[in-house]
Amino acid sequence: MPDSLWLLTSIVFVALVFDFTNGAHDSANAIATVVSTKVMSPKAAVTMAAILNLIGALIGTKVAHTIGGELVNPQMIAGCHSLTLAALAGAIVWNVITWYLGLPSSSSHALIGGLMGAAVAYRGWDTLNYLAIFKKVIVPLVLSPLAGFIGGYFLMLLLAWTFCKSHPKKVNNAFRKLQIISSAFMATSHGLNDAQKTMGIITLALFIFNKIPTIEVPFWVKVTCAVTMGLGTATGGWKIIKTMGHKIFKLEPVHGFAAESAASLVISTASHFGAPISTTHIISTAVLGVGASKRFSAVRWGVAGNMVVAWILTLPAAAAIAALSLYFFKLIGFVS
Repeated sequence: MPDSLWLLTSIVFVALVFDFTNGAHDSANAIATVVSTKVMSPKAAVTMAAILNLIGALIGTKVAHTIGGELVNPQMIAGCHSLTLAALAGAIVWNVITWYLGLPSSSSHALIGGLMGAAVAYRGWDTLNYLAIFKKVIVPLVLSPLAGFIGGYFLMLLLAWTFCKSHPKKVNNAFRKLQIISSAFMATSHGLNDAQKTMGIITLALFIFNKIPTIEVPFWVKVTCAVTMGLGTATGGWKIIKTMGHKIFKLEPVHGFAAESAASLVISTASHFGAPISTTHIISTAVLGVGASKRFSAVRWGVAGNMVVAWILTLPAAAAIAALSLYFFKLIGFVS
């Protein structure tokens, strides 16, 4: 086994790499529509998303607790410090693959799949908590995108009915301002539900290596993870923005407002009940719902189909990559 301090440093570093790829891959969800509709410049939108992700990240830690202590049996994996490293490897590699392809898949489910795959590779299928996985992963995986689609569809219908007699230019100008608010709400919701993952992993690692007495996220961890996620958004999020804002459905400010508002409401509601859902899934299906409310042919369903395929593959693909990573660590002596 490598020196414990060296291994802990490596885990923290890799966790921050995951946080960076999460920013490149997922934080773009909060600002994709507001950039695509030209309501805000990319620089202003990125700055806003980074700040509000930080604020959202400071509100709660329910997602971190779910991922760190409920999906796998902690007692059965306690002897394998490198398991977290393998899980992160699975999530990062899958994030990079889907980022390269421009597909908005879920970093949340990539990390969950990585944890599951690494745990099974280490001690077998008994390590998994199947009831928690069903309640916290499978059910939200199915229901939350549906809620995003329905919310976007009916909110857009309501707005269209309310402003049907108004001048299009006045409506467009009004929603250019309102979309800034909805995008801010989306960014905060993203931080609330998504930004906890890396913080939880680093905190768990610090606790395992006896660097902190209890599993409470240190302030420096919160700030470091939030800044790293913001940097990821600034450098890598534009491929996802292009897919979200242009390839699915041509957005105007009113569409962006409807999609972001519907998605934020779904994410905030789920966070209130402690469900770690995917912000990517929700905003993607909310955009689909908004487009479908105009006419079903306005949506590029081929792109939507590619996203669904990526969602379905995320859990098993990240799990397989993590399992292979753990086997590799065994070969080089990282696993006791």
